Amino acid sequence: MAAVLNPQVMVVGAGPAGMSAALAAADCGVKVLLVDFFSQPGGQLVKQTHKFFGSRGQYAGVRGIEIARILGEKVRSHPHIEMLLDTQVLGYYPDGVLTMERSVDGDSEYLKARPRRLVVCAGASEKPLAFPGNDLPGVYGAGAVQTLMNVHGVMPGRRAVMVGAGNIGLIISYQLRQAGVEVAAVVEAAPVIGGYAVHASKIRRLGIPILTSHSVKEAHGERELEAVTVWRVDERWQGIPGTERRFEADVLCLAVGLSPLAELLWQAGCRMAYVPELGGHVPWHDEHQQTSVPGIFVAGDAAGVEEASSAMVAGRIAGLAAAASLGACPRYRELAGEARAQLEALRAGPPGEKIRRGLTRLEEVGRRVRAG
Repeated sequence: MAAVLNPQVMVVGAGPAGMSAALAAADCGVKVLLVDFFSQPGGQLVKQTHKFFGSRGQYAGVRGIEIARILGEKVRSHPHIEMLLDTQVLGYYPDGVLTMERSVDGDSEYLKARPRRLVVCAGASEKPLAFPGNDLPGVYGAGAVQTLMNVHGVMPGRRAVMVGAGNIGLIISYQLRQAGVEVAAVVEAAPVIGGYAVHASKIRRLGIPILTSHSVKEAHGERELEAVTVWRVDERWQGIPGTERRFEADVLCLAVGLSPLAELLWQAGCRMAYVPELGGHVPWHDEHQQTSVPGIFVAGDAAGVEEASSAMVAGRIAGLAAAASLGACPRYRELAGEARAQLEALRAGPPGEKIRRGLTRLEEVGRRVRAG
């Protein structure tokens, strides 16, 4: 029979949102258990070699890999945080118990936890794209390409086609060039580029074409990827015959969006809503990052896919709110108010329009939740 851990606050996911939540709650004096599947904290930050925007509070001008190191050191040295790495959270049960499997020296250890408050920062998974040949070796998700290059120092190939002109697609295209990989084109199905103009400008200065209103028709190859055919799409996202273009390539990188990892929230009975602007099914949550289930909070991509800067701020709000609900954060109103102002600033302007639209749709769900 596995012993049951009883932390005051348990945080699932040690990415930018999770570490920020754990630190905020622990700074209020509560005991925090931080759990992550991987062998090091940082989440997607460990792959991000580009410098961040925002303000000093969101580590503006600092590379993602360095932010992961800074936050990781703070978490490891904090007296109120216990961190379990190489630990998979298996499920949430009606009695409030979470089960976990931890890898220790090649063996598995079964654990249980019954936290007084739960903060879910589980992140997101990459969305696939269906087309003939999408199972050929050489067809990668964007995260896999970043892992190969920025974590292991391995070139994924010699010539690439990038699918997706959001920030992830644009940033990885630039990183591919930095690694010595030629980028034949960036392909985007939408009629406009979804990422920041500064990232798109860097790509264009390198001579890389960005083909909007285009998608992949087919990937070619016998044993591995050899070429990619793209074509123009109409307003219904259907391919237009006669507009095909073929690119020789041994890498096809798919950066077509993320889906929030919300399984624990479904299991906990949180009120969920399908909001395409936020990545898919997300939990309704209030300004304190609390879901419809009292005592369960959410932040980061699990709450709606955004940038890491926003994830860190939302994580801080969730951690503060979890601690405040235990009577441990007398300055909550002041600290959370400052964080919410930062979050609004990050979501301002044209780059944040999609997120704001998604949050408006989510608030419609909130009105129904409050109405009972």
